[in-house]
Amino acid sequence: MTTPYEVAVRAEATLGEGPTWDPATGRLLWIDILGSRLHTYDPATGGRTVRATDQHVGAAKPRAGGGLVLNLRDGVGLLDPDGAFRWLRHEPVPGRRANDAAVAPDGSLWAGTMRYDEAPGGGTLSRLAGDGSAELILDDVAVSNGTGWSPDGTLMYYIDSPTRRVDVFDCSADGRVSGRRPFVSVEDGAGFPDGLTVDADGCVWVALWDGGAVRRYTPAGELDRVITLPTPRVTACAFGGAGLTDLYVTTARVGLTAPHPVAGSLLVIANAGKGLAQPAFAG
Repeated sequence: MTTPYEVAVRAEATLGEGPTWDPATGRLLWIDILGSRLHTYDPATGGRTVRATDQHVGAAKPRAGGGLVLNLRDGVGLLDPDGAFRWLRHEPVPGRRANDAAVAPDGSLWAGTMRYDEAPGGGTLSRLAGDGSAELILDDVAVSNGTGWSPDGTLMYYIDSPTRRVDVFDCSADGRVSGRRPFVSVEDGAGFPDGLTVDADGCVWVALWDGGAVRRYTPAGELDRVITLPTPRVTACAFGGAGLTDLYVTTARVGLTAPHPVAGSLLVIANAGKGLAQPAFAG
């Protein structure tokens, strides 16, 4: 189905990604990975900011004590409220960069990486505690992407895009995951699953790269809604706004040969559903 959308921020992001609502500031965070830009948008005022990062940035998430945690090309860094930057974990790997990341219910950061050439097995998924200690969760990823948790925290959803699957893990009380299995598969010709978010009903919303759409799947894995958008490279989605009812969607223009007027912009679908409040990083 086609759902009315608005352009929240008209932009020309090369690879827009990672929409995240920051309740402390009432702003939406999103990034341009290949443009090395951190964007903020205040829907109440229309105000926006753009900050350059020193290297490609895969994700930006709020921290419990203020500021942001950044998943960067060469590791994970902390941006303090006063603008000061320091590395939390610095581990550069030639040919590899950061990609999507998410904060778990326990405040840990689940940070993904991938090779620039998207080689199979060249990426990882790691779990970082607030003190910077890290645990390698997956070491055989191609394009580490969307990660999210069920409302009760007992399930974790995860996307390695070239598999065309959303997988699900069981999640224990101490935050460990096990029992990886397919949740849903995206059929050939419908694009590749990219970013995801989980709503208050436990439904999983999935952005489709080269699919020009966002899909919602029920907790049983049944497709029950498709939002068609006017640009093919839809990258990620997240609920935001004061009531967490508006769905924000990032898009990309990298690699497009035909013009798409909203490619690279931040889109919004008003009153799309009801999102979950996202935890802040404990670091």
